[in-house]
Amino acid sequence: MILLIVLLLLLDSIYQLYRYFFPLPNIDPKGKYVLISGCDSGFGHTLAIELDKQGFNVFAGILNSNSETSLRNNLSERASVFRLDITRQEDIDAAFELVQEKTNILHALVNNAGISTSAYIDWMTMESMRRIMDVNFFGHVAMTKTFLPLLIKKRGSRVINICSVAGILTTPMKSAYSSSKYALESFSDCLRREMASWGLYVSIVEPGPMKTPIIDGHDKLMTKFWNESSKDVQDRWGEDFFQMQTKKLSDNFLYRYAEDQTKVIRSLQHAVINSRPEIRYRPGWQSKFFFLPLSMAPTWLTDFILIRAANTDLKPAGVRKYHID
Repeated sequence: MILLIVLLLLLDSIYQLYRYFFPLPNIDPKGKYVLISGCDSGFGHTLAIELDKQGFNVFAGILNSNSETSLRNNLSERASVFRLDITRQEDIDAAFELVQEKTNILHALVNNAGISTSAYIDWMTMESMRRIMDVNFFGHVAMTKTFLPLLIKKRGSRVINICSVAGILTTPMKSAYSSSKYALESFSDCLRREMASWGLYVSIVEPGPMKTPIIDGHDKLMTKFWNESSKDVQDRWGEDFFQMQTKKLSDNFLYRYAEDQTKVIRSLQHAVINSRPEIRYRPGWQSKFFFLPLSMAPTWLTDFILIRAANTDLKPAGVRKYHID
């Protein structure tokens, strides 16, 4: 069995090298339509502009109307910019009608919209947990199910789901975010296998921390959850512990060395335009050489590394109290 696994890994490595040196051709973007959610900023914003430049007909969904002018100014007349809250089925249905007015065949659906957060499980409300799952998982499921009829009318169409390294490895303070990304990974795998006979490609993009607005302000979000938590919770953890964790988050090594989002944009462009997109993209060194190997390490070793990285010399107030008692 071990020899078989080694052989399969070797064959996969040879295949990946072949794909690198002899890439498959790209499709002609002329007359192809691409729908992207979450184009207010970050990956979605940049991807919409780049695909528009390449000649695709872009449908760019934005959440905040304030983002519309800046995005429109960077797009051609072919592109459509519209409000899209993927947690509202009425917004999704309106987007479907807009798309269907222009085309009956959708070349690609890029499920990009997402929110992130950092907080201990004990600090978060169930409402917050559900909100993150609604945006990062159920919203994309609803988008995929709604637009599937337009995607499967032609072989070679594709769904591209922007997941995260948080979907393969869970770190402290990322319970809600990781749960949503694990769910999206599973959904993507199932969709790819179910729709294989239809010729629908499903790609998963797993970036690590990138220089985008989503990694900014994590300390503010954590403060928000802390302030909304009950007095019992705050007494259990202690204000000094909270302040220490806030500083530790601000000084996070992986955030400090967040990578250029161009690496993700290149992967997304390849997934949209290549005649045979990859199943999984892992842009950046953090994704390939830190999170992926750590996710495959023995659990006790992964626990040791992640718990040690998250811990400080200052224990929660409750732990100190119990030890004294």
